[in-house]
Amino acid sequence: MASKHKILIIGGGIFGISAAVALNRRGHRVHLFEQGELPYPGASSTDITKMVRADYGPDEFYTNLMLEAFRGWERWNRDWPRPLYHQTGFLLLTHQPMEPGGLEMESMKVLKEKGLQVQRLEPEQIRKRFPQWNAERYADGYYNPLGGWAESGNVVARLAQIAREEGVNIHEGKGLKRFLENRNSIKGIFTTNGEVHNGDYVILTAGAWTPAFLPELQDRMQVKGQPVYMFRPKDPTPFRGEHFPGWASDISRTGWYGFPAQADGIVKVANHGKGLEVDPNRQNEVPETFYPKLQEFLAGHLPSLLEAPVMGARLCLYCDTWDGDFYICHHPERPGLVVAAGGSGHGFKFAPVLGNIIADVTEGKENPYAFRFRWREKGAERTEAARSSEGL
Repeated sequence: MASKHKILIIGGGIFGISAAVALNRRGHRVHLFEQGELPYPGASSTDITKMVRADYGPDEFYTNLMLEAFRGWERWNRDWPRPLYHQTGFLLLTHQPMEPGGLEMESMKVLKEKGLQVQRLEPEQIRKRFPQWNAERYADGYYNPLGGWAESGNVVARLAQIAREEGVNIHEGKGLKRFLENRNSIKGIFTTNGEVHNGDYVILTAGAWTPAFLPELQDRMQVKGQPVYMFRPKDPTPFRGEHFPGWASDISRTGWYGFPAQADGIVKVANHGKGLEVDPNRQNEVPETFYPKLQEFLAGHLPSLLEAPVMGARLCLYCDTWDGDFYICHHPERPGLVVAAGGSGHGFKFAPVLGNIIADVTEGKENPYAFRFRWREKGAERTEAARSSEGL
């Protein structure tokens, strides 16, 4: 794709907005369409926080990709008005001693091989360094100083501002109704407000809405809702800083993870488990059946948070692929259509590198990471290493 093209991007979450900025900087005429305002409140990207971690068990592909993304987060922190990525470290705790084959042991091995100063923790060290945790419940764990969290909704808003300033045409309140097709080729879109837009390429970055637009992917992508809870402890101080970094509590078994207190005192706790099948077009609320499980977890592990009032709850929408890998690829049977979706609950952290991967794929250029995100048929189901199959 040596010449410059008109490119229509459908969806302004982290896949879409990062691609818009990258392609616009390469000289293409970029139009981004969002069904509501940007950032869209229902998108998984539009949240107060997302974990930023390189802890992927034995899967060095994502660890390497994340190490590159960390350099991007550092660059954004330098260039932007204020830092939106906060390197507080990442704490992983396990109920049983870490063992070969497990997320924590394999992550620690890979990270140490790459030169990271990972610190293994015994229960007494957990008790002293991280006093909010009930160390009686944990036998092992480690602290990785390279990690933290990002202000995800603010990151999307900042990228949207950059996109506007640099000339991306952003169309808010205009969702995709259907594709404009000539036989099998995609030539543009019809929008929900009755407009027709032609384009040389259409990139579908619609997150949880992707399978509805591409029924041929419905066996490979499922929409799941994951519970997210916001607490406001009376005194948020013990939940800040080095004593309470981002954490995962035996996450590959339980799904529980969370974040330090925000500037307003909110402490977020969420689950990265099986999830609940949902329709993204409906107002999805967290089922009441989840709350007793949360209370049971807090009572045994974070007792000081148990009495804090819940200030809000939401279902975070995952677009889960059958193997936990994203799809960033040209549609093999619909020329002109690029798919960039399937974040599977772990895509946001790669924000600084996603845009260029999507841009390279769209332009037909080589990219060292794109092979993992190719178009593929469904095989044996699997997930990324931190995802719990036993959680909520």
